[in-house]
Amino acid sequence: MTTLGILLVLVLLLVVFGLLFRLQILTSIFSGSSAREVGVSNRVNAILFIIFLVVGGAAFAWSFIDNYDKMNPPIASVHGHATERMFWTTMIILGIVFTLTQILLFVYSYKYQHKEGRRAFFFPHNNKIEVIWTLIPAIVMAGLVFAGWKEWTRITGPAPKDAVVVEVMGKQFNWLVRYPGRDQKLGVVNYRLIDATNEFGFDLSDKNGVDDFVAPEIHVPKGHPVLLKIRSRDVLHAVYMPHFRVQMYAVPGMPTKFWFTPTKTTDEMRAQTGNPKFNYELACNQICGRGHFAMKLNIVVDEPDDYVAWFGQQKSFSEQNPDVLASFKQKSDKLAGNEAAAPEAAAVIPAAAKASL
Repeated sequence: MTTLGILLVLVLLLVVFGLLFRLQILTSIFSGSSAREVGVSNRVNAILFIIFLVVGGAAFAWSFIDNYDKMNPPIASVHGHATERMFWTTMIILGIVFTLTQILLFVYSYKYQHKEGRRAFFFPHNNKIEVIWTLIPAIVMAGLVFAGWKEWTRITGPAPKDAVVVEVMGKQFNWLVRYPGRDQKLGVVNYRLIDATNEFGFDLSDKNGVDDFVAPEIHVPKGHPVLLKIRSRDVLHAVYMPHFRVQMYAVPGMPTKFWFTPTKTTDEMRAQTGNPKFNYELACNQICGRGHFAMKLNIVVDEPDDYVAWFGQQKSFSEQNPDVLASFKQKSDKLAGNEAAAPEAAAVIPAAAKASL
């Protein structure tokens, strides 16, 4: 109560001081003595505007140049060059406009500082100026939006038929990776089947999923299109691969996709960067929870022959987890027995069983 009382007293004092200040202004107006002389501070503030423009602009330029390499990692995908051109075209246009407006803002603040006897010119309207500063930005923005839409539809549209398919699923707080087996068809998954062993929710009653396998990291072949099928198991995540210029959200309940063609192997990028420990990385750039920092996954770009060799060494999920496969077979045998015992229900039970999954 003591603290609350003190706060109330302080608030009341502020209100009283405010009313007294207002009363003083009104008294000055009525007595004709409200005019104040402009002091040195007005001139000082005008000069500070120019200093801030020069020093701030120089600091920005230095920061940009010093961090350019960090902001722009080497490009390692075919579409990355088009994306980069589009990005820098946008940045140059916006940068020119930003620079001009800031120079005018600060220079005008200095040039038109308050001086006794000088009055502002009243300029209410000009149709020509209105049309110019509306039409030009509209045309420029329409061009940028169209170029972005064209590139975006290309990289999120249908992938080439021979593309390597990789499914990536985000969850708190790591990534899961699934590949189709030799049939190159991903099997059905069902969230109701997810447990500590079957994290993807493999439905091994689907023949296409029997040869699917999971991997601790992503392997893709150089020079070959790669289709990423993206899902989330819980909250919003983001598949961010800066060197491939890939950015796509992983949305719960809404699968997304993105395809790209890598152009440099991991070894080639290590040689280019001079970093023998370099690895391509998939990172989540959405703050998805307390363990967000752990949402990283290595990406290995192999030569085509090395990728084929790696692919051939992988064991399917069903091979690594025979007990899970056995449980599905047991359920299938039991279902088949029930169908044989009750032929009249044969057409109903499979549909009901699939619906339950």
